[in-house]
Amino acid sequence: MFHKLERGACTTGLLLLGLIIILAGNPVHNLYATQSRTLGLIFRDSSANAEGYTLFAPMNYNVTYLIDNNGMLVHSWPGSGLPGMAVYLCEDGLLLRTVQTSNPVFGNGGGIGGKIELVDWDGNVVWSYIYSNTQHCQHHDAIRLPNGNVLLIAWEYKSRNEAVAAGRDPNLLIYNSLWPDHLIEIDPRSDSIVWEWHVWDHLVQDYDSTKSNYGDPRQHPELIDLNFVSGLAVSDWNHSNGLAYNPELDQIAVSVRQFSEVWVIDHSTTREQAASHTGGRYGRGGDLLYRWGNPRVYRRDHTIGQTLFGQHDIQWIEPGLPGSGEMLVFNNGYGRTPWFSTVDQFVPPVDSPGFYHLGPDSAYGPAELSWQFIGSPPESVYSSLISGCQRLANGNTLICVGLSGVFYEVTPEGRIVWKYVNPVTRYGPQHQGDVLQPAANSVFKIRRYPPDYPGLAGRQLNPVGPIEIYPQGTEEVDELRTQPAVIRGVLNYLAPDPAYLFDIAGRLHMKLKTGINDVSHLPAGVYFLTTGIKSRRGMVVISR
Repeated sequence: MFHKLERGACTTGLLLLGLIIILAGNPVHNLYATQSRTLGLIFRDSSANAEGYTLFAPMNYNVTYLIDNNGMLVHSWPGSGLPGMAVYLCEDGLLLRTVQTSNPVFGNGGGIGGKIELVDWDGNVVWSYIYSNTQHCQHHDAIRLPNGNVLLIAWEYKSRNEAVAAGRDPNLLIYNSLWPDHLIEIDPRSDSIVWEWHVWDHLVQDYDSTKSNYGDPRQHPELIDLNFVSGLAVSDWNHSNGLAYNPELDQIAVSVRQFSEVWVIDHSTTREQAASHTGGRYGRGGDLLYRWGNPRVYRRDHTIGQTLFGQHDIQWIEPGLPGSGEMLVFNNGYGRTPWFSTVDQFVPPVDSPGFYHLGPDSAYGPAELSWQFIGSPPESVYSSLISGCQRLANGNTLICVGLSGVFYEVTPEGRIVWKYVNPVTRYGPQHQGDVLQPAANSVFKIRRYPPDYPGLAGRQLNPVGPIEIYPQGTEEVDELRTQPAVIRGVLNYLAPDPAYLFDIAGRLHMKLKTGINDVSHLPAGVYFLTTGIKSRRGMVVISR
């Protein structure tokens, strides 16, 4: 039995989170019983965990959260609607978020957004742009470019007649329309579209020889086969779900789920060049500079087999980080047997000016990965949809297993050093110990920002408590192993032996005496109470 604690002024509106404590770098008993702790911070090895703040937006709720590595909430941004998937903290401190809108044409498309916002630290919308009508609609991702412009993915509507006129096989139009993707770049200062690129301008097909784009897809890997389908021939033909920008090469990478491919295109083109096959820094207009993941799409899989399976979150690893210049992607593994997800890192066959090598009648390489994270066993990490990844400064990789809302940080050797479970569903933060329904706490992807990130400069990042709700309990807590004590200001310690309060990094903060102890000077968060006897431990959550 643990010593009794009596709580003074313990009522609180804060949402509180459970963790596994790391004391002096070593795991000790969890703060909340292992069999009961299901949400929030599950594990942290502070000796190997990359410092920073993790941003995420639960897909079924209208609040974006920023947490520290202890799982403590440091900031949040309420929104007017559900996220249209993407959310990022920009270097100027503004939050870029997409917002779901209703749309009579694209309304049931996966990943629908339609509105893009820039939001200041206090939650004020400083810029908003709607790209949603019966002819087009933003979906999935939108990113901020170095020049301050916003680049986004969108569908455009093509009727059955338009699709057939372009060479689409009518048997592949079971929904009587097609929604090819396009990219647009918006200048928020003028609300003008300053650049755009359309899949529809770069087609090849060998179904209808009367069309101008008739040709052999195998001979034109720079073009997109209008009649390639993966599975059911849905209207959402490409289903692009992620963007990345390389400022050194002035190139854009696009993750195209329905093709299980990553595409790279030239951003240096004018709008006219982007619609053509010539011009720009690389002389190819808007044609694909590179593609990787599924050579079956352009009929060259006799040399390299399929590598990607419904992937998300393609990115170039940033300069200065381990693996800089290589590409990283969450490979969902949808359709792979058995079904399991991985994070894949690969070296594209590119020279320093930015040109990609392709041998005669061969597929784009590489044939092998430079690094991969795989669960143990493999099927223990799987999400058929959404999800993401990010390389961190210490060489670790941050992973979002999207459907289950589970976040990991793993070392290059694949060891998990941080695990967090999103505690927020459509009904808001849930109680510790709750077992959530599948996909109830889904998250599109996450990002971690280091303490010196420019977008955090000058911000107060004091932890205010965990997100999920802990039971408040009664005036006295007899068993801290299963019921954490929630304290506000005063802790009344009833046992005769002295006790000690450590934080989760193992630092001693206070020696408790029998009787009233003022803890109002301690930062809000989770503390570990011990009498110095190993088996006698408990948790105290100090709130404000």
